[in-house]
Amino acid sequence: MIVAGGGPTGLMLASELRLHGVHALVLEKEAEPTRYVRALGLHVRSVEVMDQRGLLERFLALGRQFAVGGFFAGIDKPWPDRLDTAHPYVLGIPQTTTERLLTEHATEVGVEVRRGCELVGLSQDEDGVTVELADGTQLRSRYLVGCDGGRSTVRKLLGVGFPGEPAKVETLLGELEVTEDPATVAAIVAEVRKTQLRFGAMPLGDGVHRLVVPAEGVAEDRTVPPTLEEFKQQLRAFAGTDFGAHSPRWLSRFGDATRQAERYRTGRVLLAGDAAHIHPPTGGQGLNLGIQDAFNLGWKLAAEVNGWAPEGLLDSYHTERHPVAADVLDNTRAQMELLSLEPGPRSVRRLVSELMDFEEVNRYLIEKITAIGVRYDFGEGHELLGRRMRDVELKRGRLYALMHGGRGLLLDQTGRLSVAGWADRVDHVVDGSEELDVPAALLRPDGHVAWVGEDQQGLLSQLPRWFGAAVS
Repeated sequence: MIVAGGGPTGLMLASELRLHGVHALVLEKEAEPTRYVRALGLHVRSVEVMDQRGLLERFLALGRQFAVGGFFAGIDKPWPDRLDTAHPYVLGIPQTTTERLLTEHATEVGVEVRRGCELVGLSQDEDGVTVELADGTQLRSRYLVGCDGGRSTVRKLLGVGFPGEPAKVETLLGELEVTEDPATVAAIVAEVRKTQLRFGAMPLGDGVHRLVVPAEGVAEDRTVPPTLEEFKQQLRAFAGTDFGAHSPRWLSRFGDATRQAERYRTGRVLLAGDAAHIHPPTGGQGLNLGIQDAFNLGWKLAAEVNGWAPEGLLDSYHTERHPVAADVLDNTRAQMELLSLEPGPRSVRRLVSELMDFEEVNRYLIEKITAIGVRYDFGEGHELLGRRMRDVELKRGRLYALMHGGRGLLLDQTGRLSVAGWADRVDHVVDGSEELDVPAALLRPDGHVAWVGEDQQGLLSQLPRWFGAAVS
């Protein structure tokens, strides 16, 4: 398997493939890891993903837990009580650290990562995919997954449409040293944010701040970073001061373009992460959405490679994840409107703020942003069907501790069921939980509930749907 792109999505996907014994090669065109810290944390569902694979302690050791509001369009409301999760917080952790930890994990499970390898061509036939690298090297693989970002070379070579809206506004982002006193910076930022929510400064220590400020316009080429003088000019325009900014660690720019790939699979080539969808960073959903794409795709692709995937399983990646990303695009569009300084959007913002005082509304929006409200369409049935199951406490431990191997799991509180014929793909755990009011639940490797019930015949109707034919 070849994965193009060594960011969080590609690394997570490659690691999931290795859990199932599939050789995974990650091709990353950049010779060194990026220093840019575009994403600042993991939302609840991504925290759960790390917990399901036994990685969470590494992230907790290097991150900070926040149970704060403000994730929907910056509207500051309290974090809802009793979220349906064992991890009711946002984990503040820089993207650079997330990538480092995922790289370490990928290496541990046997993923091969090649840096400085740029994919420039591809062709496919009914047996596999041939990729060409910039140095003329050709590689052959059963499948290829493009996790190579919003300007994805894989997507362009496939000719997959990427409809949506171009950027209308642009924002400058960077880490710079400032000479101004931190308390003064904070006071000025608080005043500016009364009228301009796309302005901010976060102290990082040693006089360095992460600064965000609206750009003057939309650049023709956003791959070209802003100059220090351009950055300082915009700071002065909005704050009346540039805070004495100097010695930038890095400078970047991002827009509010919103686009989604028409299809996530073309034969033996698939797309995930920003290669499949781009949107404004409002709500901090981008990195999380990509990691969750990989978590959905990994076991399905491995099943296909290993020969036990039931018909349609790999296509269910598009069926399930395309609507999820479409919903994220919609909510980021809505948030961008609520950040507008125009009178109409300001009025709507005040109305939404009032509505969020109702706990049900606040909870609904937080569950949307943190992705714990996602429910895949598995048909009619129990309210848990299609949802991920949170980490519940069992009599002999916790649920997620049993899912580190990436296999399916039958949590059986009756002791009367069997997964005979699927034991090589599904673990049978006979245990009970006071937190779970169903007799038994069949979980896919990504933790989503595929069946709820207590009769063996009902279970046998769903095991082949997700885990292929039984082995005698």
